[in-house]
Parts: sequence; C-alpha cells; structure tokens
Amino acid sequence: MFRRQPRSIIWPRRWLMTDERIGDALWTALGRLPRGSGVVFRHDGLPEFRRERLGRAVARTCRRRALVLGVSRDVGLARRLGAALVHNPAGPAGLMPLSCSVHDEAEAGRARTSGAALVFVSPVFPTRSHPTHAGLGIDRAADLASRSAAIAIALGGMDEARFHALRGRGFDGYAGIDCWIRT
Repeated sequence: MFRRQPRSIIWPRRWLMTDERIGDALWTALGRLPRGSGVVFRHDGLPEFRRERLGRAVARTCRRRALVLGVSRDVGLARRLGAALVHNPAGPAGLMPLSCSVHDEAEAGRARTSGAALVFVSPVFPTRSHPTHAGLGIDRAADLASRSAAIAIALGGMDEARFHALRGRGFDGYAGIDCWIRT
C-alpha cells in the first residue's frame, strides 16, 4: 500500500546504526554523534525484554542529547520508546514514518511503493562488519537512491570525507558504525 511520508520533517544528516556487534562501544558512539543526529536502534537479536531495556536506555540518551531515534522492525517498541520512525517494519507502521534498507533495485522499488521517508542505501563501500560483501560503488548507490524516491542516506564504509565525495549524487546524509567509534 502506497502512503506518502511527510516531507515537512527535517531528518538528520548523520546516523548511527546500532546492533549487537557494537557492544559497549554503543555508548562511545552515542557520545560522539553531533547533537541532532539520528540513531537507528536495531539489536534485533536480543531477547525481547533485554532489547526493550537497552532501547529505553538508548532512548533516554537520545532525548538528553537531542538525537532522533528510529527503531528497527518493532512498531510497538518504536512507539513505546517515543521513536520518530520505524526502520524496516515487520508489520504495518500505521501513520508512523518509516525507513527502509535498500541493497538492490527490488528493495528500492519496495521503498518507493511503501512511501518510505528515508532509505539507507548500502553498502556504498566495503565495510569491516560485512567483509565478504563488495560495495555498490558510487554510481550504483546513487542510482538506487534515485529509484527509491525518498531521502537517501549512504551506509557502508562511510565517514564525513566519503560523504563529501558523494555530494551532488542524491544523498542527503550518511550512516555508519565504525565512523562513530574510531578515534
């Protein structure tokens, strides 16, 4: 079902993607994000009660630091945590804005027809977390961003310098993990 997401929301340019692999570096990364950045809380592999407990702690940090919170898959948890969006929702998101992962043309099409407010196009470059996956490259990533008809966030091997290399290619921001925990 197509539903257009509100364009009046100004989404952050920088994002942190969390998951279990980040470990205790989660708190370092949250501390290094500039105020007003975004966080997509994933940690999908945790048992439900542990995920909610950690999500509540992340949500408190986001409120204190003026960070925009998104929650992966679980619309109910996203609502309970006061998240601004749900990422790759496992069911109907209702009126909640949503974001989608885009790795290929089919996912770009699904993001477009779902009315996603944001898409995370990945991996633009090879990453440490997925060493066997080649990056899309700038041209293919830009094409997928355009096909999704949403605000596009580059993900995969990203940092500020690489984001500058994408200027004029249809990306509105970037996301990562390592770029927020490296010293």
